[in-house]
Amino acid sequence: MAGHSKWAQIKRKKAANDLKKGKMVSKYLRLIAAAARAGGSADPAANVQLRNQIEAARNADVPNDNIERLLKRLAGGEEESSHYEEVVYEGYAPGGVAVIVQALSDNRNRTAAEVRHLFNKHGGSLGATGAVAWQFDRRGYIWLKTNSEAAQEAAIEAGAIDLLESEGGLEIYTDPQEVYTVANALKAKGFKPEDVQITLLPQNTVSLSQEEAEKVLRMVEALEDLDDVQNVYTNLNLDNVSVEA
Repeated sequence: MAGHSKWAQIKRKKAANDLKKGKMVSKYLRLIAAAARAGGSADPAANVQLRNQIEAARNADVPNDNIERLLKRLAGGEEESSHYEEVVYEGYAPGGVAVIVQALSDNRNRTAAEVRHLFNKHGGSLGATGAVAWQFDRRGYIWLKTNSEAAQEAAIEAGAIDLLESEGGLEIYTDPQEVYTVANALKAKGFKPEDVQITLLPQNTVSLSQEEAEKVLRMVEALEDLDDVQNVYTNLNLDNVSVEA
């Protein structure tokens, strides 16, 4: 988990900016539609994947009206005009940094070409499936602004695997299937999670100079700006890297 705190802070700030621009809203609605189709049901009670995507959208402050309108359309048999499927790309950024790109695409050829172009443009290399995935572990992630003893006890009782003090709060790690159950248990005890997500944590990290790290960060930002890309994960260590807010 080393270095994840700083990455999480950067992603929270970016998500807030994207939400203001409406970009994050469309990404979450796309995920909800894909989960409904993949799970064969637009009923959250009968589709765990859909329920988790709805929770993720609400935790990201996606307007509830947008979510409800989409669910009504899906429940009424109205499919989205495009069918999206999850696609994962793996490769390396400059300095040998491992990169995983999670995308949701209605045109695999287009998305693959866009991702490959950015890897090449920024000095990276796109690899085959499984090239770097083995270097990451899937975890549920919750962030609280408070780091009180009561919050820590509540997290442990709710099923947290690990806790980590971070700047201005508490990071909670869970089994990926239990992250929203733990988050809801914390809410029931009066703690408001500021961030809830399923993430990939690197088993080991790569440290680079400021200049080389900035190259990786520019590549990550360019990838995240692609409409089809949902998440980008790396094993770059940001502990000694200066990053603009």
